[in-house]
Amino acid sequence: MTDPAARGVPMTHPTLSDSPIEVLRGDFPRGEFRAALFDFDGTLSLIRRNWQAVMIPMMVDVLTDTGTGETSEQLHEHVEEFVMRLNGKQTIYQMIQLADEVRARGGRPLEPLDYKHRYHDLLWQQIGDRVAALKDGRATPEEMTVPGTHRLLAQLQERGLALYLASGTDLKYVRDEVAVLGLEEFFGPHIYGALDDYQNFSKAMIIDRMIGDMGVQGHQLLAFGDGFVEIEETRKAGGVAVGVASDEDTRQGINAWKRARLIRAGADIIIGDYRQRDELLALLGL
Repeated sequence: MTDPAARGVPMTHPTLSDSPIEVLRGDFPRGEFRAALFDFDGTLSLIRRNWQAVMIPMMVDVLTDTGTGETSEQLHEHVEEFVMRLNGKQTIYQMIQLADEVRARGGRPLEPLDYKHRYHDLLWQQIGDRVAALKDGRATPEEMTVPGTHRLLAQLQERGLALYLASGTDLKYVRDEVAVLGLEEFFGPHIYGALDDYQNFSKAMIIDRMIGDMGVQGHQLLAFGDGFVEIEETRKAGGVAVGVASDEDTRQGINAWKRARLIRAGADIIIGDYRQRDELLALLGL
């Protein structure tokens, strides 16, 4: 059977009903954690769920306009592959790839930053009401976060861990969405996101900063994420990576596509949400 991650299966495909906590590497270090890094979208926040349903069609339209002989289905499959492969990095990297794809088809691309702004404008049409609903009380933060988010962050904070947030989404949006979800108190000044000067931000840089600021060793670093980058970089640093294979639509169970990608990235543990947080913390020696 073909690996779903290799085929670029969308994250809206059916969930798995496996155990809530799946241990992939039983000998990971335990108990000495001093800092925890969190991805944002899909790991904590569900405000931007189904973002790929905005980005991929936009890119297909851009490539169609080059006059390529590829069908819409072929373009969709190709775009989906690189969009999801680059998921977890700053959005600009997906737009740099889009510009390269336009150029490869004989077109004259816009600047990647222009494509990013176009994408954000389209995405806002989908998520703007979600943010407004949170601000005026029509929706609660619990409805727009991965289940158990607030309590897990509180428990980690109570245990003395410094919490850091690093997102591939633009920093100005991250700060606004962190605020409406009531998560500021957990991260304080340690909220990081994408910059227009994209070379001055990466999740690897944030991990280096955590190690430098706090003097932590690799085995004292814990990370939670639903994308490839934060899992891979945490393992490189010697930390423990918890893959969050959240189903963003149903808020239940394990998403099969995410799980496959997280396993390939090197996750030590796979979870779907934080409902089993007490068991998870016990497993981690916390």
